[in-house]
Amino acid sequence: KALTMAALDSQRDQQTIFDYGFDLPVKQDVIDKFKENTVKGSQFKQPLLEFSGACAGCGETPYAKLATQLFGDRMYIANATGCSSIWGGSAPSTPYTVNKEGRGPSWGNSLFEDNAEYGFGMYLAQAALRNGLISKVLDIAKDAQGDLKAACEGYLSTIEDGKANTAATKTLISELEKCGCDKANAILKDKDFLSKKSVWILGGDGWAYDIGFGGLDHVIASNEDVNILVFDTEVYSNTGGQSSKSTPTGAVAQFAAAGKEVKKKDLAAIAMSYGYVYVAQVAMGADYNQCVKAFAEAESYHGPSIIIAYAPCINHGIRGGMTIAQTEIKNAVAAGYWHTFRYDPRLAADGKNPFQLDSKAPTANYEDFIKNEVRYSALARSFPERAKELFEKAQETAADKYAKLVKLAQPYQEK
Repeated sequence: KALTMAALDSQRDQQTIFDYGFDLPVKQDVIDKFKENTVKGSQFKQPLLEFSGACAGCGETPYAKLATQLFGDRMYIANATGCSSIWGGSAPSTPYTVNKEGRGPSWGNSLFEDNAEYGFGMYLAQAALRNGLISKVLDIAKDAQGDLKAACEGYLSTIEDGKANTAATKTLISELEKCGCDKANAILKDKDFLSKKSVWILGGDGWAYDIGFGGLDHVIASNEDVNILVFDTEVYSNTGGQSSKSTPTGAVAQFAAAGKEVKKKDLAAIAMSYGYVYVAQVAMGADYNQCVKAFAEAESYHGPSIIIAYAPCINHGIRGGMTIAQTEIKNAVAAGYWHTFRYDPRLAADGKNPFQLDSKAPTANYEDFIKNEVRYSALARSFPERAKELFEKAQETAADKYAKLVKLAQPYQEK
């Protein structure tokens, strides 16, 4: 076993060792050596999600952890009720933490049905405060001189660049504090809202595909700068494994004991139909580089974005257990069960195809893959004839979808 319980007093001498590790300084030279929007660079950044208490091998937490490594010091998180709100905020503790400067994700939990609206409200509220501050910076910049004027100009030139604006905001605050005038003090009163924030709306497929879909659709149609991350476990995980609109054909779940008859809802296609929404479908264990790239592109896009992330769940009944969750993600893509791609509207503005298909044609057997999970193999044992019919149907659906994605990825000609 991994842990052996011992009396607290017998372990107190280990506190100094913990304190040493905890107090080690950030190695800025190492961080600066690698671009943070790369696989290697991102992993030198401190995760601002730790000790989550999720199921061992949970497929959701790695995506949330990555987001905090990339943007955690300026994140606002609106979390739908579900697994991610349980491991993300079980009172009286939270796995989200802060960096050496005391900055970390600002987290809030909403109801199941209105999380997208809740996160949208977060965005609108801070945007209103920030826009008011930007107006005041513009005003003080008119008469400013020297370093204060340069700081104002540096801030105003980076207002839509999250990383650059963070540094520019620090410089501006320093110069405003030196100024001490009434106009400067009026800005400093709300200085926490000066820098560009990264607003993220998190939840599972039960929320995104089903109960909260109306709100999600409304928010992505709003064309505002919000980011949505969907942990797609293809089932209502937190409430015991009920079928959702994300559950694929042939999968066994509660309310689908004989295997789900109809195919999975294509949330990505719905989002792409708007044309101005950044959309990505990712699978961390299959392509780390594509996953990190999608997160970076989504956050940098000045408009709505949605990332749909394949997340193995304990409800899947994976043979080999959740210790091989990332391998299972890789196998899902290899079998053509899950596809990875990105849709970036900025490319269309440059006359390029906004759709990029990242996953290759399947190289593994589809049925072999699904039979490695109890949610499918149970159907083959209980209803073999029905399983054969639904598995063939599911495989055809997956092949048809990939064929459509290949067509979308063909050379683009602006009309």
